[in-house]
Amino acid sequence: MKSEIEDLNQIIQGMHPLIEGIRREVAKVIIGQQHMIDRMLVGLLANGHILLEGVPGLAKTAAITALAQCIHGQFQRIQFTPDLLPSDLIGNLIYVPKDGTYITKKGPIFANFVLADEINRAPAKVQSALLEAMQERQVTIGETSHPLPSPFLVMATQNPIEQEGTYALPEAQVDRFMLKVVVTYPNEEEEKKIMHLAAKTYRLPPLAPVIEPEKILEMRKLVDQIHVDDQITEYIIRLVFATRQPAKFAPPLAGKIRFGGSPRATIYLNLAARAVAFLNGRGYVTPQDVKSIAMDVLRHRVITTFEAEADEVTSEHIVQHLLDNIPVP
Repeated sequence: MKSEIEDLNQIIQGMHPLIEGIRREVAKVIIGQQHMIDRMLVGLLANGHILLEGVPGLAKTAAITALAQCIHGQFQRIQFTPDLLPSDLIGNLIYVPKDGTYITKKGPIFANFVLADEINRAPAKVQSALLEAMQERQVTIGETSHPLPSPFLVMATQNPIEQEGTYALPEAQVDRFMLKVVVTYPNEEEEKKIMHLAAKTYRLPPLAPVIEPEKILEMRKLVDQIHVDDQITEYIIRLVFATRQPAKFAPPLAGKIRFGGSPRATIYLNLAARAVAFLNGRGYVTPQDVKSIAMDVLRHRVITTFEAEADEVTSEHIVQHLLDNIPVP
């Protein structure tokens, strides 16, 4: 086993110039926001969709666009609005009077990378259509199911402060996102660099592609091979079960959690930790890999009770309490 892990370490480290190439290109247009960029790379490597939440102007859309430009694949940006229809997203059947047949016109969802901008502005029917695409990697037009390209990744943004004209995402759809990343303001030094870079009357040129989609699929196969020790597996299980049975695993949280993480939380925490190990050039997962990604995997899967809301206890507080108190192997 040790020799296999060492061999995997070398293969993964051989892939790192490609990852660093993506980082360098993205850094040409995105200053700071390292946490957000790392999480987008985790989603890319672990085949998991990503939801970015933050106030306007924090480069959420720009970062997703930059990442897509670095990969030589198809990219579509869909601006979600209250009048958007499912057919605007997935496509529809068009009748041809000449021969009395229908032809399929595919929508913008048929791309490797889809930016769902301001996803919470879309009505329920559109969100349901996106739900099938995210979960099944296919869409149904008429009576026919059409597979989506591979790789296929949805990266969505939402604004947490503007409620007028928005539709709260259903819990089932939020659960389809592997990661929910909260994007914060840059520091003073980063803000100064952003001003020097962007305070111009012309647009920055597009980034050059540095990697083919086939390489992403090759990297994902390596992520699947990354070793997760039994103790790490038990740690992941304890973290997720603590969100379901707080009285047993974290007594101070009893009565604060209405719903905890589903088995999808366990699966995604395992996969995301492997992707973090890959980014760190390792063929094995450490407890720190799990702890570093757990907040982004679990924060949108922990639903608090009215009692918790009254005490101003958020899902982030709960996840942080678990990370601080659940014994680490």
